[in-house]
Amino acid sequence: MTQRRTGLPNRERRQWQDTETDAGARACNWPGCDSVGEYRAPKSPTNLREYHWFCLDHVRDYNKNWDYFSGLEEDQIEAIRRQDAVWHRPSWPLGGRTEAEILEAAKHGFGDPHNILGNDAKAEPPKPKTPRDEALAKLGLDRTASHAERKARYKELVKRHHPDANGGSKAAEERLKTINEAYTYLLNSDDA
Repeated sequence: MTQRRTGLPNRERRQWQDTETDAGARACNWPGCDSVGEYRAPKSPTNLREYHWFCLDHVRDYNKNWDYFSGLEEDQIEAIRRQDAVWHRPSWPLGGRTEAEILEAAKHGFGDPHNILGNDAKAEPPKPKTPRDEALAKLGLDRTASHAERKARYKELVKRHHPDANGGSKAAEERLKTINEAYTYLLNSDDA
């Protein structure tokens, strides 16, 4: 067999560009047509690797009438479409793992501290890594909090935990000290 010249590098040539040898060309498989069958078309949706060979006019007619889903039930069609969405690879819903699977993964060093994968009620929240993260955590904020959000949160916590608002409670006083220290740290560490 010889390759038809396409101007493409060898690695990009496709097998469907092969032609017959010089001994003779394929005849069009369309009933009653004597033209050369230069173009291939799959014989059926279940057998995509066997082909009919048609001339240009008849391959166009064949393609217009081609229906990959002919003869399939609606649920079979939907299953094919769902598999196409994940490139025919196995898939499962996020968070659908059992506790045994989570524990097995944990044995191999895979954790789920944010419970993203689900079913892990015993997951501990992540611990802050920097002093700034610790200060934000004491205020109940994360790294994305703006200066205005930190200030508003600080005012809210001071009102809630002030000893005068809590009947002189020592626990509220200690919590207020922690809040003040965290907010002071954030104010001093801001570059802006």
